[in-house]
Amino acid sequence: MNSLIFSRTTHSAKETESLGALLAKQMCEDAALPPFIALYGDLGVGKTAFVRGFTSHIAPSALVRSPTFALVNEYRAKPRSVFHFDMYRITDEDDLFSIGYYDYLNRPGICLVEWSENIPYALPELYIRLTIEKSDPSQPELRTVVAEITDELPEEG
Repeated sequence: MNSLIFSRTTHSAKETESLGALLAKQMCEDAALPPFIALYGDLGVGKTAFVRGFTSHIAPSALVRSPTFALVNEYRAKPRSVFHFDMYRITDEDDLFSIGYYDYLNRPGICLVEWSENIPYALPELYIRLTIEKSDPSQPELRTVVAEITDELPEEG
């Protein structure tokens, strides 16, 4: 079962960042929201921009970069830190263990995971699915951003 949090259209990276900050604010105000955000979207669609906006609300002084090579970046904050993963190059369970993925899930923080489609077997039972898609080929900055709570694990593909 999915429960929609929001579905919005953005016209710039800045607007996508603003949606990230909005979701962070909602999560800070509503402890019932799951502390895991699985991000889906093609290369260059704005996943890291969303995370940058999200993190700006929780850890304002953090310099957010894509964790493509580090695989995980931690942005310390109180009361909860942000753990930003990039699963683009993750191929199996051993890779997840080597970066301490499961340890992060047990820490008091919020996980934002880019390329979640690469680890369907490792997503928690309850999480926020955030999908970013280009809306119109003639308007390259236009994006559709959908956030929904899901407790349905995706099928492995």
